[in-house]
Amino acid sequence: MSGHSKWSTIKHKKGAADAKRGKIFTRIGKEITIAAREGGGSPESNARLRKAVDDAKAANMPADNIKRAVQRGTGELPGVVYEEVTYEGYGPGGVAIFIEAMTDNKNRTLPEIRHIFDKNGGNLGASGCVRFMFDKKGYFAVDRGKISEEKLMEIALEAGADDLATDDPESFEIFCSPEAFHNIKSGLEEKGVPITLSEITMIPQNPVPLDDAKAQQVIRLMEAIEEHDDVQNVWTAAELNESQMA
Repeated sequence: MSGHSKWSTIKHKKGAADAKRGKIFTRIGKEITIAAREGGGSPESNARLRKAVDDAKAANMPADNIKRAVQRGTGELPGVVYEEVTYEGYGPGGVAIFIEAMTDNKNRTLPEIRHIFDKNGGNLGASGCVRFMFDKKGYFAVDRGKISEEKLMEIALEAGADDLATDDPESFEIFCSPEAFHNIKSGLEEKGVPITLSEITMIPQNPVPLDDAKAQQVIRLMEAIEEHDDVQNVWTAAELNESQMA
């Protein structure tokens, strides 16, 4: 997994990810509602809901907001019915881009996403055109200064991790299957390991390095996509670094 695209990691370090609190709550609220609708309202028996509720608490989302989002999913409260959709396309330099969205009107969202691609030097592709270029993985970042590599390796592998990457100068990076995500998170927390970032993410199989000019174009496209209200997550196969995102 070494050398994967670190879009979310870089944004996290810079404090740039979803800077508007209201937008964070909206995205997490949608995820909670969908998760509860699909798997029931109990986080103990619904892994997706448990992850969404953990994210909500980490973002300091009020408990009442969380409760209402769950109740909208279980049908105890009325609410907008969202549908999960994905969009796939290419950015400047031909790099793959994969988007997860939740919408109450696909006929509105699709042309709006297409317009964002067109306006920023990319093009929206057909379903399946880039999905095969990514692997869905659980991901954790841990501050290098808080634990030794040997100790973290022991804890992570015992909990079921696939890999521990050490190429980042600031963080150890743990990768796992999505199914093992909660076991590993619990295992790290039980051992007192401070997690700086944890997520289910899409890892590009072959990250594509870009010159600074193309990287800036891709970043503008990614940021424009993320600003769309229906977009939950966006990933790119571009290999971006912090200097390019400065």
